[in-house]
Amino acid sequence: MNAQTSLRIVVIGNGMVGYKFCEKLLAKRKKDGLLTITVFGEEPRAAYDRVHLSEYFAGKTAEDLMLAPVEWYEENEIRLFLSDPVVDIDRAEKRVRSHHGHIVYYDYLVMATGSGAFVPVIPGVEKDGVFVYRTIEDLELILSYAKKATKGAVLGGGLLGLEAAKALLDLGLQEAHVVEFASRLMPRQIDDAGSRMLQGQLEALGLQIHLSKSTQEIKGADCIEGMQFADNSFLEVDMLVISAGIRPRDELARIAGLETHPRGGIVVNNQLRTSDPHIFAIGECALVHHMIYGLIAPGYEMADVVASCLTGVEKEFKPYDMSTKLKLIGTDVASFGDPFTEEPACKTIRYENKAKGIYKRINVSADGKTLLGGILVGDAEQYNLLLQTCKNKTILPPDAEDVILGNRGAETGGAGVMSLPDDALICSCEAVTKGMICHEVAENGHTTLDAIKKCCKAGTGCGGCVPMVKDIIQGVLKEQGVYVRNVICEHFDHSRQELLDLVKMSGIRTYNGVLDHFGKGDGCEICKPLVGSVLASLWNENILQKDRAPIQDSNDRYLANIQKGGTYSVVPRIPGGEITPEKLIVIGKVAQKYGLYTKITGGQRIDLFGAHLNDLPDIWQELIHAGFESGHAYGKSLRTVKSCVGSTWCRFGVQDSVSFAIEVEDRYKGLRSPHKLKSAVSGCIRECAEAQSKDFGIIATEKGWNLYVCGNGGSKPQHAQLLATDIDRDTCIRLIDRFLMFYIKTADPLTRTATWLNKMEGGIHYLKAVVVDDALKIADELERDMQALIDVYKCEWKEVVESPELRKRFSHFVNAPVKDPTVAFEPMREQKRVKDWV
Repeated sequence: MNAQTSLRIVVIGNGMVGYKFCEKLLAKRKKDGLLTITVFGEEPRAAYDRVHLSEYFAGKTAEDLMLAPVEWYEENEIRLFLSDPVVDIDRAEKRVRSHHGHIVYYDYLVMATGSGAFVPVIPGVEKDGVFVYRTIEDLELILSYAKKATKGAVLGGGLLGLEAAKALLDLGLQEAHVVEFASRLMPRQIDDAGSRMLQGQLEALGLQIHLSKSTQEIKGADCIEGMQFADNSFLEVDMLVISAGIRPRDELARIAGLETHPRGGIVVNNQLRTSDPHIFAIGECALVHHMIYGLIAPGYEMADVVASCLTGVEKEFKPYDMSTKLKLIGTDVASFGDPFTEEPACKTIRYENKAKGIYKRINVSADGKTLLGGILVGDAEQYNLLLQTCKNKTILPPDAEDVILGNRGAETGGAGVMSLPDDALICSCEAVTKGMICHEVAENGHTTLDAIKKCCKAGTGCGGCVPMVKDIIQGVLKEQGVYVRNVICEHFDHSRQELLDLVKMSGIRTYNGVLDHFGKGDGCEICKPLVGSVLASLWNENILQKDRAPIQDSNDRYLANIQKGGTYSVVPRIPGGEITPEKLIVIGKVAQKYGLYTKITGGQRIDLFGAHLNDLPDIWQELIHAGFESGHAYGKSLRTVKSCVGSTWCRFGVQDSVSFAIEVEDRYKGLRSPHKLKSAVSGCIRECAEAQSKDFGIIATEKGWNLYVCGNGGSKPQHAQLLATDIDRDTCIRLIDRFLMFYIKTADPLTRTATWLNKMEGGIHYLKAVVVDDALKIADELERDMQALIDVYKCEWKEVVESPELRKRFSHFVNAPVKDPTVAFEPMREQKRVKDWV
C-alpha cells in the first residue's frame, strides 16, 4: 500500500478487543479506501480467547485459544509487533515509540490496553507462591508452582476467582480455599439465596469457602505459609492466587496527558474519543458513561463503534446491558435486567430446589405484565429468552411463574423468540439483532446455523445465543411456508429419522457404507457419532468392530467414561441393585488389585474410578469371569433401572419391584438410543425409587402397574407423564417396547425423552395414541424391532476380552503397551484418586 495515501491506524494492545477492532475495520473499509494498520502487543503471542482462559488447565493449548494466527495479520497486511509494548505517545508529532525502539506515525490511535489484575496492598503480597490470574504466562507459573504445593487459596469470590479455585482442585492440591471480603459469592451478580445455592454446589466439589474475610497479612519467610485475617483467624496455605478485580491499564494515557479518571480509566465520549480527537480508547481501559465495562460483549461493541467512525459511519456507544450468563465450574449462573429490585417496587417469584442445586428468581412489574430482571443458578437454559423478554418489555403469560418453571407450552409472550421485535439483540458478542438474522434467512438464503455464523458472525462468540439463532431460522422458514428439514450436517441431506429408515431398508451395517450410499465427503464430528448411534440402534452389533470404532464418541471408543486426569471408570451392571456376597468380594479384590476408587452411586451401581487404559481389558476379564456384564455407563443407552425393595421386604410394598426391575434391565441392557436412558420401578405409591423422574418409570398399584414416560432429572428436572394405568407386567413390557422403539426411530440426536415429548406435536395425547392405542398401526413393527435387538444382545466388554484384536485398542501408546507415566495416584478419603502431574 502507498503509505502517503493510506489512513494510518495504530492499535496499542492485541487482546480480544484490539483484535476485534482490526477485524471490524477490515470488514467495514471502503473498496477504494487504503489503510495501514499497525498493532503493538505486550504479550509474546497473538490475540487469544481470555474468556475461556481456564480451559488451559483442562488441556487446551495456547494454540487452541488463539483467535487468529500470526499468518492472519500477514494476510491482511497488518504489521504486528509482539512482546513490544508502546512506551511513549507523542501527540504533537502523532507518533508512538515501542519498548524495542520502533517508531510509527499515526493518523488515528486506538488504545486497547485492557486491564490488569488488581492486587490489594497487603503486607507480604510479594512473597513466592503468590500469583495473579490474568494471562497464559500467569497460568504457566501457577502450573509449575502447584507441583510442590498442597494447600491453595484464591483471594476473591467473583467469576475469575471461582474459576481459579476450580483450577487448584484440578491441579491436584489437597485443599482449595476461596476467600471473599463480601458476605456472599459473586455479590455483583446474584443475591444471598442464589449465592448460598452456588456455595453448596462448590463445596460439594471440595472447595472451602470463607466469607466476610479481610486479609491483613500474608505470612511466611520467603514463601507464603498462610493468611492472617482481621478477625484474628488464620488460614494455612502454601499457594495463593489473587483474583480481586481488575484495574484499567491507563498509565500510558496518563503519561501522554490524556484525561483519565482518578479511580482509573481513560475518559472517552460516546464515540469513544479521548480528550485528543485523534485518539480512541476501547475495552476495559475506557471509561464511558461513567463506568468501566468488564465484559467482552461491550468491548466488541466499542470496537465496532470506532471502526464505523474511522470508515465514515456515524455511530455512538450507548449504555450497555450488563446481563451475563456463565458456566461456572459446571454450574450455570446468570443474571439479567435488575436482579436486585425488591418489593413493593416489584413482585418477586422464587423457585428453589436444593436437591438439584437450582435457584431461580424473577422480578415482575407490580401489575404483573412485564419482566424487570432475574437470577438463575443451576439451570440457565431460559436465559436468552428471559433477557429479551425483559429488554423488550414483552407481555408475560397470565401465570408468570411458568417462565421459570419450564411448564410445557408456557412460551413467554405466547410466541417465543419470533414474538420479539426486530431490534432485539440476539448475539450480544457480535451485536446481531433478530432482524439481521431474519433478513439473512429470508432475503439472502442463509438457512443454516453455519451460514448465519459466516455471514454475520452470530453465535461465534460465547455461543450462548445459538439455540435462539436456530429457532429464528426455523421460525422464518415456517413463516415462508418452507418445510423445515432438520438435516444432520453438510455430509447428510437427511434428518436422523430419515437416515435411520434408509439404513434399515438398505441393510447397511458399516459407516463407510452409509456414507457412500446416503452421504457425501468424508464426514465430520457431528455425523460420525450419529451414524454410529443409528447403526447400534438398528443392529446392536459391537460398536468397536468393522469400521465403527473411529466414529464413536470418546467414551464409547474405549467403552468407559474418561475421567479428569486421564484415567477411566469401570461400571459393571448390577440389575435391580441385587448382588451376591461373592460378587461383592470380587469387586473389592479388583479394586484393591488395580488401585481403584470405589463408590456406590444413586443408580444402584458400584463404580470403580482411576483405571489405566491398558488395564481395562484385564479388569473386565476378572469381572466377566465372576458373572458381571458391562453397565453401559459410557453409552447413549440404558444406564440403570433403579428399584426399591418392594413387597419382598417393605411392609408398604404392594408388588415385587426388585424382580420386575431386574427383568426390565435384563431386557433393555445394551439398547442404544439418541440419548442415555434411565428407569426405575417403585413397589408402591410412596415412590422410593423415584420412578417419575426417569425416562420411563413403573409404579406398583393394588391392581398392577402404572407406566410413566419422558421424565428427566439433571439440570432441568421434569416429571414423567402417565402413559397407562393398572396394567399387568406383560402389557407393561409391550408398551415399553413400543415407546422406546418409537423414541429411537423419531428423536433428534442427543435429545432426551423429555425434550422429545416437549417438541412433539400433540404431546402426551399423541404419544398415547401411537403407543397405547396403535393409531399409526405400527405397534407390531415396533415390538418386532425391539425383540430383534434383544435377541442379538452381547456384552461389549465380553467380546473385547475374548478378542485379541480388540484388546489391542486399549493401549496408551500404539507401539508400547505400558501405562501412561504422567499419571500417578494420591490418597483421597483413604482411597485413591488420580493426579495428573502435567
